[in-house]
Amino acid sequence: MCRSIKTLRPPAVDRATETEVREAALQYVRKISGYRVPSKANTAVFEAAVAAVAETTQRLLDGLTHRPISTAGPFGAGPLGAEPVTTRPVSEAAG
Repeated sequence: MCRSIKTLRPPAVDRATETEVREAALQYVRKISGYRVPSKANTAVFEAAVAAVAETTQRLLDGLTHRPISTAGPFGAGPLGAEPVTTRPVSEAAG
């Protein structure tokens, strides 16, 4: 839905700033309201929605847990950057 909203949780970012959280909230409210800039009549409710979404987003980010980034390669095969394991082609292995 909101392709321009970036991931704000680790490991994508170390810690989202207040500005990043507010920008994501603003983008979300713009998308669902259909207003890029609200009319004067809708400014107060628009800004209140941005603040509420930003607050809820920050609470979500603060409550999430995540696993540390693994230094193992795919399937725990070894450290990243290690020499790849070479295998024989199937035709050689069968003979």
